[in-house]
Amino acid sequence: MSRLLPRRRWLALAVAAVVVLAGVAGAYVLLRAPGDVEDPEVAFEDEGAGRGAKDERVIWPTYGYDEARTHYLPSKLRPPFRRAWSVSGSKLIEFQPVLAKQTLFLVNNSGLVQAISTRTGTVRWRRRVARLAASSPSWSRGRVFITTLSRRIVALNARTGRTAWARGLPSRSESSPLAMRGRVYFGSEDGTVYALRARDGRRLWTHRGTGAVKAAVTYWRGRLYFGDYGGRVTALRASDGRRLWTTGTEGRALGRAGNFYSTPAVAFGRVYVGNTDGKVYSFSARDGRLAWTRTTGGYVYASPAVARVPGTAPTVYIGSYDGRFYALDARTGRPRWTFRSGGKISGAASVIGRVVYFSDLGRRATFGLDVRSGRRVFQFGRGGFNPAVSDGKRLFLTGYSSQYAFEPVEGRPPARRKPPSGGQRSGRGRDRRDR
Repeated sequence: MSRLLPRRRWLALAVAAVVVLAGVAGAYVLLRAPGDVEDPEVAFEDEGAGRGAKDERVIWPTYGYDEARTHYLPSKLRPPFRRAWSVSGSKLIEFQPVLAKQTLFLVNNSGLVQAISTRTGTVRWRRRVARLAASSPSWSRGRVFITTLSRRIVALNARTGRTAWARGLPSRSESSPLAMRGRVYFGSEDGTVYALRARDGRRLWTHRGTGAVKAAVTYWRGRLYFGDYGGRVTALRASDGRRLWTTGTEGRALGRAGNFYSTPAVAFGRVYVGNTDGKVYSFSARDGRLAWTRTTGGYVYASPAVARVPGTAPTVYIGSYDGRFYALDARTGRPRWTFRSGGKISGAASVIGRVVYFSDLGRRATFGLDVRSGRRVFQFGRGGFNPAVSDGKRLFLTGYSSQYAFEPVEGRPPARRKPPSGGQRSGRGRDRRDR
């Protein structure tokens, strides 16, 4: 009996261990995120994202540079740079300014709007429009449009800063507006997407999504695209707000979808967007069919930049909370190269010429990488979220609370083009999990 008892105990322990391991394995299978997918049958239009007419006076009128939010300006501008001027501040600047008429229009998180000369850094006017704001403005036809977290949208005269009109909203908005062709499009935290008349703020139509719309709305070929906190990506007809398609993600576990804080970029017939489930997604712009996913090691709050820079293939540039910056094949999602910056990457990148710029929130620094190789060609010890815009002559970098201008050390190369239309996150100093 003395020998049988230990054997029975060991047998019981072994059975218990097998049960525990089986339970752990089962939980892993149930809870793990789905693997990456790739569907080569989804259409891909191999056209040049960022192609446009050359023009000596470049404007950057909206978040993402153009209506499709590609964040790509073809230009000869490249490092090395010297600092031309800076405007210091004490309040967080979460989103980059927009640029028109040789003026930067910048909104900080305390709701202060500043108009800054691109040439000298002189502040031409200041106007407080809210107690709290977290978005880029949009410029169109002499007006600047600002969404706020104080439940209103404001239109200012771009030359004087005086209020042209203001409209109250039922909920807060941190969706960077898109002003174009006499309209202003944006989302809000109660899930409503708005189309307002730019002249007077009159409501033209609204559409209710499945969750908070914190990202900006993107326009491409008569359609609007946006993601929401219900884990859905939706396409609307821009003229009347009619829904054309809506699609979800694979989810993180047990069918749960992540949130879309990332603003979509549309190019090559595809919609590209990041998600808090740690994936980058590519959908067909025509019908919402999933083309591919690419898993990173952390949240993807950042908005993608998409470009076909001369000498390179179509590429998606995007950062992750895993501390890596990715260059992904726009057709397949496969990595071309990665760069490890070491901290959380929360904001969008900008491709200016042959350099892609992004900020590392954890390190409070801005990096510039060669788009072809991922080699670092620029670094500046300031930054936080969405760092770079340009007029083709200077590079304008947004730090954590200040604005900087850089010019090339050798000459000032000419700009290359205007965006297709002159009608035209990221984070608020706390961990993005609260978003």
